[in-house]
Amino acid sequence: MAGNQETTSIEDLLNKNLSGVELDEATRILYGKKLEKLNLSEEAHKLAESADFELAGYIFEAKPEQTRAARKVRIGAIQNKIVAPTTESVATQRDALHSRIGVLIEAAALSGVNIVCMQETWHMPFAFCTRERLPWTEFAESAENGPTTLFCKQLAKKFGIVIISPILERDENEVIWNTAVVISHTGEVIGKTRKNHIPRVGDFNESTYYMESTLGHRVFETAFGKIAINICYGRHHPQNWMMFALNGADIIFNPSATVGGLSEPIWPIEARNAAIANHVYTVAINRVGTESFPYEFTSGDGKPAHKEFGHFYGSSYVAAPDGSRSPGLSRIRDGVLVAEVDLNACRQVKDSWGFRMTQRLDLYAKELQEFIKPDYKQNILKEL
Repeated sequence: MAGNQETTSIEDLLNKNLSGVELDEATRILYGKKLEKLNLSEEAHKLAESADFELAGYIFEAKPEQTRAARKVRIGAIQNKIVAPTTESVATQRDALHSRIGVLIEAAALSGVNIVCMQETWHMPFAFCTRERLPWTEFAESAENGPTTLFCKQLAKKFGIVIISPILERDENEVIWNTAVVISHTGEVIGKTRKNHIPRVGDFNESTYYMESTLGHRVFETAFGKIAINICYGRHHPQNWMMFALNGADIIFNPSATVGGLSEPIWPIEARNAAIANHVYTVAINRVGTESFPYEFTSGDGKPAHKEFGHFYGSSYVAAPDGSRSPGLSRIRDGVLVAEVDLNACRQVKDSWGFRMTQRLDLYAKELQEFIKPDYKQNILKEL
């Protein structure tokens, strides 16, 4: 289905069919607890209404401590459709997205956001399904001084916020990467990280364009906390989340582009489970809309040739270390999700559940070291 035929959100279905105690109980079971809504500025709401996008905000609390002050941070997650058709020029498509995202970032700033993250390769259509080189590789740009980074640097400095900008990167050696650029609230680039795991399933033909990262699991210390970026497909690998957490991340963002027919049933689970397992906040951000391309393409799943990749179902959300999560944004509309979190919750849940003390990294490190050897024998016992 596409367009108006798509379900708006699971939350809309619940609200239409349940009320009162039943709705509260369903919310508790599905989301862990009912979160208090953030009182966002009237100016931000007016901008959302005039520019036709969803704006929602929620509060994640932590318990007061005697020896540490609260460490409250506002996180912003942005999901959006492409603006110009894929038949337009590269510059026209990119500039239209810059203009649109500028409005959404302004709304986030008006909502008091400290750190904002966009979806995977937000400055272009998700053209990797086509396996065509031109014109799509022309969207690749420098992570340090390309047009999208320069655009985000201006906004970061103007609003005093950290911006995580996932782009298609072309490095100085003409190698292309799937990259997230982290820009400080001062407007300077702190650094970049790259996608560790690349899908090879159905229409996801991304290995045609770029290779797996060699940068490891970088964590960025910002003025508002330590953050990491687990790009898209990496959310399917628990070890990926774990290594970002072991390197000190308080918040792990997961900018993604995934379609309903492939992953929607597991979308609400993975980032939330990662928050629980690693005692961190996670931010799951998914592209929204259906994108059509000029030429038909085929994939490895036996379907007839097609021009549309499928419906990107949005549904961006934030999950907390205690397993609670926010409602998701719409499945069909652009949106800005704001979450006020207290980073003290990360250590509080560590102390409560003790996963860091009980996870036995030494045991797994030893066994994994053996497993990667070519002569490894599985540790299976059987009756003689």
